[in-house]
Amino acid sequence: MKRLLSIFSCLLAFTLGNPAGRAQSPAATPASSEAAKQESARQDADDAQTAVLKTDAAAVTATAAAVPVRSPDFLERLVDEILGLFNVRSSGNTATHYVISILLLASALLLRRVVTGIIFSRLKKYAAKTETTLDDKLFPALEAPVATFVMLVGIFAAFKVLKLSATADQAIGYGSTVAFSLVLFWGLLRAFNAVLDHAHEVAVQKQLGIAAFMPWIKKSLVVIFVVFGVLLTAQSMGADVKAFLAGLGIGGLAFALAAQDTIANVFGSIVVAIDQPFKLGETVKIGAQTGTVEDIGLRSTKIRLIDRSLVIIPNKTVAAEAIVNLSRFTQRRVEQTLGLTYDTSPEQMEAILRDFRELIGNEPEVDPASIIVTFTNLSVSSLDILIVYTTVSPDAPASLKLKERLNLAFMRAVSARGLAFAFPTQTVQLVRAGGKAPESAASA
Repeated sequence: MKRLLSIFSCLLAFTLGNPAGRAQSPAATPASSEAAKQESARQDADDAQTAVLKTDAAAVTATAAAVPVRSPDFLERLVDEILGLFNVRSSGNTATHYVISILLLASALLLRRVVTGIIFSRLKKYAAKTETTLDDKLFPALEAPVATFVMLVGIFAAFKVLKLSATADQAIGYGSTVAFSLVLFWGLLRAFNAVLDHAHEVAVQKQLGIAAFMPWIKKSLVVIFVVFGVLLTAQSMGADVKAFLAGLGIGGLAFALAAQDTIANVFGSIVVAIDQPFKLGETVKIGAQTGTVEDIGLRSTKIRLIDRSLVIIPNKTVAAEAIVNLSRFTQRRVEQTLGLTYDTSPEQMEAILRDFRELIGNEPEVDPASIIVTFTNLSVSSLDILIVYTTVSPDAPASLKLKERLNLAFMRAVSARGLAFAFPTQTVQLVRAGGKAPESAASA
């Protein structure tokens, strides 16, 4: 029963509140009908105004979504603090604005003098007292970028103080982004160069193999650093760097196919730099070429041959060939064979072998454990003696002088024993007709 009463009450309220129902009622008067029309027109106007407000709100929301809210940068914060310090509240340019702008420029000039004339001067004096030379290169390299950064802060802060047009503010914003990005990467690049120069100097002092590769390593790293700096600067200005890199990848593939020999040489130089099979000034044998290394480049290696001619070998060939470094001997091994004549008796052979061993063992430049003197062969025209020894020093001229000294001692020992060195001979035996004994023999 209660549910039926509730439903009936709702239907009654709906019927009484509906103008259309009242208009269709036979008890409605003309005055109430006119009032209903005015009420309907007013309601339509309200609906139209609500639709317009909704449209405007949607437009504002879309605009806010399209233009991201940017927080004030450090220049804007600096300018706001300065204007607040002078209690400047005006929205237009006043005399106070121009005075503050001029003061900012003057302060930047003064601060620049302080940075270059006092701070960096003291830093250089302090660097001169330290043991390392890195700070001696680093502080002079950073002086100009820091001074330029101070001036840029003063210039753009002076512009920010003034109330300019929207176009001018946008141009100043782009200009400040580019200028500060370039100064930042300029300072980093100069510091990077200073560190690489210091590394090259240390490598040369310690005679490291990588010292020969430092010039082109420096060039390659600087190019990569500059490319990244340009891309980051472009991205900070709103450029679509991803699309550019995608297009660059396609173009790079075509370039790689066209310049595959050059790229092979570059990778060959990287292999040489990692393995370090030789360095500048060393004598090497690469393939059929033997000479002194004069230059190691990104594309090729230059070798000065024994006849003083210059050979330029591509690095891909250097990386593919077997390399013999003739300057990295730990010792020099000498091996030679001496032949005595066949009229040498066994006793004389034993005696001369002892003489040879004694002569070699008396030399302080010879490793005693490496000495080998032995009677090896009964050759066609000589009795062969094998002599082997190893020098303590890897120096080639010293080993040649040692070999010369020992050869002269061998000749004196053979002469003192009444022996002789053999040389290629041939004995011709003449036989009489009928197979009788030979008449005579001739030697040649």
